[in-house]
Amino acid sequence: MTTALQPPLPSHPLLRLRLAPPGGMPRPIDGAWWPRSYDLLAELPRLLAGLPRMWGHITSVTVNGATWSAVPGRMLVSNQVVRLHRTPTASAAHTIILLAPGQGRWDLLVVPPDTTEEAAEPLMAAAAERQA
Repeated sequence: MTTALQPPLPSHPLLRLRLAPPGGMPRPIDGAWWPRSYDLLAELPRLLAGLPRMWGHITSVTVNGATWSAVPGRMLVSNQVVRLHRTPTASAAHTIILLAPGQGRWDLLVVPPDTTEEAAEPLMAAAAERQA
């Protein structure tokens, strides 16, 4: 098992995350996350720390196996075990799936880390829009 230590927040830039407003009908995408790298061990702790408390404790994360660097089977984040899964599915190339038992499932669009701010902003805004 890999332990991911939470880096001190002041030394790192803010989390780039936009979530759709809660409520309404289920959505295919619940928001967008723009990580700074494809190093899941470095990026995942910051993402999980920035999620709404109402999402509960995320115990399982699924990412595209070809996109992310080495992914262990599980890691310790803030003294909680998070199981990591890789999928080869082409449709999941730019998504991350978060599961919290008894709370739900959330699918986030992953904006590639090397995307420019001008290109990332509209993608993130569109992913977070309320769909009727």
